[in-house]
Amino acid sequence: MKIILPSLVAVSLLALTACDNKKGPEVVTSVAPDPQAAEMAKRAPVELPPSIKADVTFRCNPGNSLAFVTFFNGDKQALVKTEKTGIATKLVAAEAGQAFKADGGYELTGTPKGATLTLPGKGKLTCKA
Repeated sequence: MKIILPSLVAVSLLALTACDNKKGPEVVTSVAPDPQAAEMAKRAPVELPPSIKADVTFRCNPGNSLAFVTFFNGDKQALVKTEKTGIATKLVAAEAGQAFKADGGYELTGTPKGATLTLPGKGKLTCKA
């Protein structure tokens, strides 16, 4: 009995060495190949929207009014609201460091610590955080 068990293990290992291990494992999948894969590979990479840099509430003069401004990374985009729950206006800059502008007379220059904001109907406001 002591001789049979090691020889039985040796025979089973010998049988396993006969398997063809040069091939990789066969992968079975139910996912069909993407028909647009080649077309998608040719497209230009997508630019993600910028992340928020600062969300600031400004106190602006003259008039002691509030302005709610969201600055984005890249310094090319800002959102301006005149009311906390109001509709935001998107202002964009052609290059980083230039004034943010939007149609209708909106203009913003400055940083999250202090800015000059021009609003239609209110004129030019000097704002501090």
